[in-house]
Amino acid sequence: MKHRSLFLFVLFIFAAAFCCAAVPEYKAVPMEQLRPRDGIGNVLAKLDAGETVKIAYLGGSITAADGWRPKTMDWFKKNFPKAKIEEIHAAIGGTGSDLGVFRLHNDVLQYKPDLLFVEFAVNDGGAPPENIWKAMEGIVRQTWKDNPKTDIIFTYTISEALAADPRKGICCRSMSAMEQLADDYGIPSINFAVPVLALEKSGKLLFAGEKALDGVILFSNDSVHPLDAGHEIYLQTVADSIEAMKNSKPIHHKPKLDKVFIDGNWEAAKLVPITESMLQGEWKKLDGKNSLQLAFGSRLGQIWTSGTGSKLTFKFKGSQAKVYDLLGPDGGQVIITIDGKTDAKPVPRFDSYCTYHRLATLWIADGLDPNVVHTVSVEIHPDQPSRQSVAFRLKDPDKELKEPKYQGTNVWFGQLMLIGDLVD
Repeated sequence: MKHRSLFLFVLFIFAAAFCCAAVPEYKAVPMEQLRPRDGIGNVLAKLDAGETVKIAYLGGSITAADGWRPKTMDWFKKNFPKAKIEEIHAAIGGTGSDLGVFRLHNDVLQYKPDLLFVEFAVNDGGAPPENIWKAMEGIVRQTWKDNPKTDIIFTYTISEALAADPRKGICCRSMSAMEQLADDYGIPSINFAVPVLALEKSGKLLFAGEKALDGVILFSNDSVHPLDAGHEIYLQTVADSIEAMKNSKPIHHKPKLDKVFIDGNWEAAKLVPITESMLQGEWKKLDGKNSLQLAFGSRLGQIWTSGTGSKLTFKFKGSQAKVYDLLGPDGGQVIITIDGKTDAKPVPRFDSYCTYHRLATLWIADGLDPNVVHTVSVEIHPDQPSRQSVAFRLKDPDKELKEPKYQGTNVWFGQLMLIGDLVD
């Protein structure tokens, strides 16, 4: 009995040490324009053979813009004329990897990409490394479980807010976190900040301003979103990087999934459609002619809308739940109850950008016991939230905030975002 107890104690100590070792240690990573790692041999082989190739772009507004994304698509078509190259546009402004991992299947994987560019360094700039690792590893593992021959490239765009460390030759926190993960999985990375800041240092580029100077490239007006000249730098960086990886060998990525980088990564993240059985009160199912359904249905799926007093209720077994929804000028606020505990304050579906409707996520809970069935209720509050946060964007806020556009307690729900499974 004593020997058995000693064995169990040693086993416990070993398991505890293993779990601790499984938590990565964040480290700042030196800047490099390209780290080819395992390369992109699978997609290059298909391009060289003249096959149909699908290139996906998952990212934020810098990728959604008419910039480096379409420019690189044109470059691929020009340099691989025998191949039939198709684009999968999966970039949404103002979003990070924490949404990207949930929408990956709907927006990317169902279209069977051969190459996936992932661009979230700027929008993940304020996120802790642990959250970045969980979301980005979820993106990697979902992609390779779906097709282990899909090649992935992490791309790092730059903003003034993140430029302090890169100007010293060190990746900012979000880039460094992604580099650690990329190194573990052998994923190539392209850092756009390197050529941009090199030009700035030599006096040939102004990072932000209202107009260009003679002989100097004006990179952006707002310190975040590149002008066309900035996107040209991004294009050339991608082109140079693809050329540098042209000798990459095809590789099957499945063996890389045998171990994880961080425990509790969001590989299981998924979108789940909201059904009528989850809704109580007066809900309206937007039809295909509705302007919001037309604008956002490709991302949200079927949109349901309602006002005061209505509820969304569901049960799930898992660790995290959110709702993929919209914010808008006539948005309301909601009261969230989880397992019988109600939040003290309502959550507004309105913010300082709400002169228009846009995609958002309603955060419900994280860190729940994944082995327990949780009951969630989201009820629309009878009072509309204050509209003062948007006043600075209006010419005559005292008058405009009284107009019908800014009146209402409406919500627009699309799909549930779960790490776990819905329970009927």
